Amino acid sequence: MSDKGLSVVIPVKGRVAEMRRLLESLGPAIAACDEPVEILVVDDSEPADARAHQEHCATFQAQYLRGPRHVGAKRNDGVRAAAYDLILFIDSDCLATEQLLQRHVATLRAADDSVGAVAGPTFVQGVDNAVFRVMSRSKLLNSAFEWPSQASRVGWATTCNLAVRRSAFEAVGGFAERPLTVVGGEDVDLGLRLTEAGHAIVCDREALVVHDKSSIESIGTVCRRLITYGKSGQWLLDVHPGRGRFKLNRVTTLSATAVAGPLLLPAVAAVLLAVDARERLGEDAPTVRSLAESIACAGLDWCFDLGEFLAAWQLGRPDRLLTGFGWTDDPAFVWDTEPAKRYGG
Repeated sequence: MSDKGLSVVIPVKGRVAEMRRLLESLGPAIAACDEPVEILVVDDSEPADARAHQEHCATFQAQYLRGPRHVGAKRNDGVRAAAYDLILFIDSDCLATEQLLQRHVATLRAADDSVGAVAGPTFVQGVDNAVFRVMSRSKLLNSAFEWPSQASRVGWATTCNLAVRRSAFEAVGGFAERPLTVVGGEDVDLGLRLTEAGHAIVCDREALVVHDKSSIESIGTVCRRLITYGKSGQWLLDVHPGRGRFKLNRVTTLSATAVAGPLLLPAVAAVLLAVDARERLGEDAPTVRSLAESIACAGLDWCFDLGEFLAAWQLGRPDRLLTGFGWTDDPAFVWDTEPAKRYGG
């Protein structure tokens, strides 16, 4: 039986500077927590980065573990090595706020046994550049980070800010260790298995994490993330097949148009882009800048559809080229404020 306290599990590869900032931010949070806290860093970095992580762990009194490549497997290794009965998952490119640990501990201790986890919101650091302004309109990139500030319960939550009872985590078998991508989808899968097993995920909007802005500082980084998210949706359909929903996948539609009537391709692309850009414009006045940002965001969001398209072929499921994963159409989500952005729309 585990001792009473909180184990913070952090998977990492590279990100030496970001990881050091996270460890530093956890110091005040540990001091503000009423229960004992340990930090476990699970790393598969190259030797030079690994040495730097070991040095930083020694400086900030964190336990360093060598781990496997897949992020879900890293987190499982961290839980196996943990000493305490509550586990907090946070990502290496995040920062802890001072009350983060205490809020998660207090909320889980106050909850009855039906509650298996607590999700807190994650807010991305703002940066005044074109990429940030464009992607702040995205329905897909960071919307799930903010749901715990808009809901009292969720069916799944991102593991950049999720605390679980170790007993519930172990009862459902922990994270999947061999998803389609190295990272992506394993958090959704865990949340769905927790809720389906009767372990509710409640939200604490005061358990705040800040996400480093590096994830949205370049177009290439944004595209890679969105493609990974799209691929993870197709993998999730393999493990949760009842959650498939019809979706007019933009890449599938344009590919079919290119084959059936290539002369129609520019017109079809223009119509789809106009519809999606109007949605991302929202209530903003249609200025040159807002329209340009909305059009650019719509185009970038198609990377998500590209990920779905590629993964359907990779998994040998071309029948799912017009099928998307039902991310939030689930009674486990109880919204206090209807979110402006729904994942995977």
